[in-house]
Amino acid sequence: MSTSSGEQAFNNVRKLINDVCNRMNIAEACRLRLMECERELIVHFPVRMDAGTVEVFTGFRLVHNDTRGPGKGGIRYHPDVTLDEVRALAALMTLKTAVANIPYGGAKGAVICDPKALSQSELERLTRRYTAEITLLIGPETDIPAPDMGTNPQIMAWIMDTFSMGRGYSVPAVTTGKPLEVGGSRGRFEATGRSCMISALLSAKHLGINAGEATVAIQGFGNVGAAAAKLLAREGFRLIAISDSKGGVYNPKGLALEGLLAQKKETGSIIGFKNAETITNAELLELRCDILVPAAIEHQLVKANTSSVKAKVIIEGANGPITPEADRILGDNGIFVVPDILANTGGVIISYLEWVQGLQFLFWDEAEVNDHLQKILTKAFAEVLQTSQQEKVDMRIAAYMIALRRLATAMALRGIFP
Repeated sequence: MSTSSGEQAFNNVRKLINDVCNRMNIAEACRLRLMECERELIVHFPVRMDAGTVEVFTGFRLVHNDTRGPGKGGIRYHPDVTLDEVRALAALMTLKTAVANIPYGGAKGAVICDPKALSQSELERLTRRYTAEITLLIGPETDIPAPDMGTNPQIMAWIMDTFSMGRGYSVPAVTTGKPLEVGGSRGRFEATGRSCMISALLSAKHLGINAGEATVAIQGFGNVGAAAAKLLAREGFRLIAISDSKGGVYNPKGLALEGLLAQKKETGSIIGFKNAETITNAELLELRCDILVPAAIEHQLVKANTSSVKAKVIIEGANGPITPEADRILGDNGIFVVPDILANTGGVIISYLEWVQGLQFLFWDEAEVNDHLQKILTKAFAEVLQTSQQEKVDMRIAAYMIALRRLATAMALRGIFP
């Protein structure tokens, strides 16, 4: 029987957890607990459509581990999302929050639907009914959702409002990634792209690469890729290639980012941009450049194409863009990889800061938020790099080692009830 991509993703995360636990002689009880999600809720719920018909949708909300704090993770709306995919994403959130050393566990949610095929009113009814179904798990002290693929700040506002109606008062800290007007945080939109930029700067410094002369190729021009492109350009990096779902553009002398952003907004794609050569997403990954940022979808670098990668540094803007087989090839070829659980933690770090602000009903300006993000990520990067050098392992294994050590320590201190 063939293995689905979601099941394979979860198996990959579990195998890496298992291997690192064995390497570090982590207690068997800790390893076994991390092999599964602590809580898994599957809901099937009706939604009245605009035409008057009723459709039943399936949704999930999972908490992988909450030893170090409330569950934290996004909600995904996608027609092909699976339970195993959500399990893998929840497990990665457990590791990501531990690497950043913020007091969260890992969680994730999803609804099997195509949000593009739903009207705004259908989307709202679906969201509110899904929220009512998962209030068994979510809450500001237990599990805090955020946006993910197919969801946005408006959907987080509906979730917050629905949850608050059940409490009888406003609970802004139940979700993060909300609009500013209802308790969102400044700096949230660019957060993941900002963490990619910070990771690129720290990597360049470590490797002796001059940011003012370094070239960058970015796969993906959504929220993460576009923000990373803007922030990297501001730091002096030369953007030579960018792609979206329809393909990419390349100019070794550099791309005019403002023009690209304007064309994307006007036409929906960057294809055909003036003074640039059209390339495929696959070709972009093989360009000669200093820094490659895969910020699109998972499994873009696989065994078949990784030997052709010519970048010196890879910053994982997306979750899981490199398969385990490809990871080994990159290591053998001396390419410095900053893994997703470190490079794209900006979103969850800002989510943490938004949660703190919501609990206090005290909100900060954008400079203060970005300063907190910079400090948290810089410290995390230094810790991972130090472990990588001391243990003679790559940055991914080093990040897992730090995360699992923190989780194992917390589990040992808390013990097992009863």
